[in-house]
Amino acid sequence: MDSVTIQPTPTLPHYLHGSVTLVGAGPGDPELLTVKALNSILAADVILYDFLVSPEIVALFPKQSHAIAVGKRCNGQSTSQQTINELLLQYAQLGKKVCRLKGGDPFIFGRGGEEALFLEQHNIQCAIIPGITAAMGCCSYSGIPLTHRQVSRGFTVITAHSQKDTHQINWSALVELQHSLVFYMGLNRAEQIAAQLMRHGMAASTPIAIISQGTTPNQSQLITSLAQLPEQLAKHALPSPALIVVGDVVTYHHQIHNTLLRDIEYYL
Repeated sequence: MDSVTIQPTPTLPHYLHGSVTLVGAGPGDPELLTVKALNSILAADVILYDFLVSPEIVALFPKQSHAIAVGKRCNGQSTSQQTINELLLQYAQLGKKVCRLKGGDPFIFGRGGEEALFLEQHNIQCAIIPGITAAMGCCSYSGIPLTHRQVSRGFTVITAHSQKDTHQINWSALVELQHSLVFYMGLNRAEQIAAQLMRHGMAASTPIAIISQGTTPNQSQLITSLAQLPEQLAKHALPSPALIVVGDVVTYHHQIHNTLLRDIEYYL
């Protein structure tokens, strides 16, 4: 893994400029990569990848490619968005094929839209390859249907990355929707999320799942209720990344057993 450095970029004729592909790597399992995503990885001169890209997918990078980790970690090593944008521009202007590889889908809490707009503003060719987002992959691997007739006719995806995010959420509206709720990046605020939902009218008995390291060999999950969540979290520490799913659809994990994860560890 190389360190991040920005070098002065020589000006090339427009027809020699490279291109950038924003690629969704999916939630972790390398077999969930799309064919188009894998082709982009294999054809890349430069790969800028997030920390959420699994080691198994990183192992697929061509040996001749220049791979740079540019991820963001809460309270840890992070690469600023400005630096990432500058790297994308620098390598594209050097005539390179750049693969910007993101966990999940680039347009779902992946800042793909920001990067695409930045590249458009600098006249860099940009393609977007969607990926299986964590909400889909983790729930499917856990036997939790996001929608189910007579239980949930929709689902809502919310980020709970920061204290500011949780304060801006319209909790009453979420409860009234009667949707399956999926919270990204909310592990450190799981108890606060449960408390807010109950405070705004959701039944304390509503099922909640926390799926840790979903679709990977290390996947584990905690299945409990909103009221019992604090007690269960005190007993079972779950590592990041983790996804939180709230709603009656969670109960189906007892009935739907995904044979892909026969040895999964459940906390009940």
